[in-house]
Amino acid sequence: MELLPLTKNALDGADILYFYTVICAQVGERDLAIEQLKTVAKIPAGASYGELRLDPLWDPLRGDPRFEKIVASLAPK
Repeated sequence: MELLPLTKNALDGADILYFYTVICAQVGERDLAIEQLKTVAKIPAGASYGELRLDPLWDPLRGDPRFEKIVASLAPK
């Protein structure tokens, strides 16, 4: 992430940040994953509502009120 931040490459940097967030969630770094997800959720090519609701990669964060708040913020209006 430091070698290719969003400010230098919006596409690849976004992918790197997304997968870093998934890895954090999978290895139990919930707080770090939630903090990164706040950024990922704001990126147009970042995580979508359906993805966060249905993809099992995000299961470790389900039930966390911070995660549910991020998901709700992406819900279609």
